[in-house]
Amino acid sequence: MRTDLFQGHDYFNMDDLLTEEQKLIRDAARAWVKQEVSPIIEEAAEKQVFPKHLLPGLGAIGAFGPYIPVEYGGAGLDQISYGLIMQELERCDSGLRSTASVQSSLVMYPIWKYGSEAQKTKYLPKLATGEWIGCFGLTEPDHGSNPGGMITSYVEDGDDVILNGAKMWISNSPFAQIAVVWAKNEEGRIHGLIVERGMEGFTTPTMKGKWSLRASDTGELIFDNVRVPKANILPEKSGLGAPLGCLDSARFGIAWGAIGAALDCYDTALRYSKERIQFGKPIASFQLQQKKLAEMITEITKAQLLTFRLGQLRNEGRATTAQISMAKRNNVDMAITIAREARQMLGAMGIMNEYPIMRHMMNLESVITYEGTHDIHLLITGMDITGENAFK
Repeated sequence: MRTDLFQGHDYFNMDDLLTEEQKLIRDAARAWVKQEVSPIIEEAAEKQVFPKHLLPGLGAIGAFGPYIPVEYGGAGLDQISYGLIMQELERCDSGLRSTASVQSSLVMYPIWKYGSEAQKTKYLPKLATGEWIGCFGLTEPDHGSNPGGMITSYVEDGDDVILNGAKMWISNSPFAQIAVVWAKNEEGRIHGLIVERGMEGFTTPTMKGKWSLRASDTGELIFDNVRVPKANILPEKSGLGAPLGCLDSARFGIAWGAIGAALDCYDTALRYSKERIQFGKPIASFQLQQKKLAEMITEITKAQLLTFRLGQLRNEGRATTAQISMAKRNNVDMAITIAREARQMLGAMGIMNEYPIMRHMMNLESVITYEGTHDIHLLITGMDITGENAFK
């Protein structure tokens, strides 16, 4: 069982920019992760199971909807606090952060932003504590980067709608109590619906065989003539912009989370380089190893500065989708590059579960693809700076 010795790295004194509350929130999340998750995460990944007993603890540290107002069960925190929590979770494991960011940004966020008052009071308090877990149904087997092409749809039937279709690659789905599902109505307009476990015809098969995000449960959502009350339709926003607004929030959390994974890989490589003796001295004394470490902390620092500023803009309601895309793409690419370099520094030991690097590397192979691929985010930036749409 690995001892988690991580203390943090702050080369440009970023802590000076944080409030005391933000630092307390980050440190509380870090302490909980080190005590409750780090000792078991390698075994969970090896067995490909999500440790569900952690859910109440995630709720207790405010990882579920931290920016949701207090009256709905959230902590009422700012966006930087949300980002710091995601950073600490992914510093341990991307799958752990995925569970929390799906719950926060893809389930609680749309209910809070687009839901009715009855929906907010019914669902958000239970989601905030982890008593209920939700999932987000947008991606389909044949529609990933082109969500507008979805075929999941519903027709009206009295006070209900009848939902048919399927969603794939859905985090939390195998054990979620509710799913926020995006589907087309009879006019082809996209709406969000809250589908509850137990509704007849609604099943959530688990997907197995993953080499990535193994400590996170992934599954499908199958809708076979599922009768959903019209009262479960999110009333305040429709169209593709509704789910994309949720993805903005989630991608913001990913941008912070990827820094956590990078920090853990850098920390591991730095410690190892000081302890590993070759040719009579620590490998940290060799120029090429110092080059690797210096480049790692430089890229981490650049990502920290980028993401902190993004957090400020998001607090002010001024962060654009394109800015969020840039941060998500940059930071995940940075993290996966650092993971690969750190693995090389550890040599053969880098592939062993005594160290977290290989697990981070495999996880990041998913993070660089989900919620907008590396290439799609590049095209979002390209469209923003040129005004030309390269998607069609």
